[in-house]
Amino acid sequence: MEEKFNRLIFIPIAAVLFLMIGYQYVCPADSNTCYFRSDDKGLFQRYSSGFELVYTEQETDEDLPSKITSRFNFTERDLDRHVDFNIRGDDVMVFLHIQKTGGTTFGRHLVKNIQLEQPCDCLPGQRKCTCHRPGKAESWLFSRFSTGWSCGLHADWTELTSCVPVVMNKRDKKSAPKSKR
Repeated sequence: MEEKFNRLIFIPIAAVLFLMIGYQYVCPADSNTCYFRSDDKGLFQRYSSGFELVYTEQETDEDLPSKITSRFNFTERDLDRHVDFNIRGDDVMVFLHIQKTGGTTFGRHLVKNIQLEQPCDCLPGQRKCTCHRPGKAESWLFSRFSTGWSCGLHADWTELTSCVPVVMNKRDKKSAPKSKR
């Protein structure tokens, strides 16, 4: 009898734990968003002031792709800012690689897939590419795929801010034409 009673209590407790874990997966505790599915309403986003309709299901006869708009914690100013990078001038793009965030793939795209006036020269079998400015023998990119591990393996922001100027100055001195005496 006691064994049967233990089983009867275990099943509801396990079900409640399963539902709690599932709810935390769908609606994380530190997040202000929670997505629910309803047949007549669409997709909702929860805020402290209630629910706001974010996406409504399209009619079946529309050929438009479905899109779910998401809200991030970026301000309009952050998203609309303009960065003026002068590849012909003295500007250098420093790529800070953060592990496990797709940085290796993004770093490869920087040297292989960007449409530039003078694209990076990547030779087969070599790990580093040469990324010169148009008409100059200076590098515009500081990353592991262009300069190698010049500041150490997986250098962080602190290491890069002290190391990059020193390394770039050394490279500029080597590439500068030597004056005749």
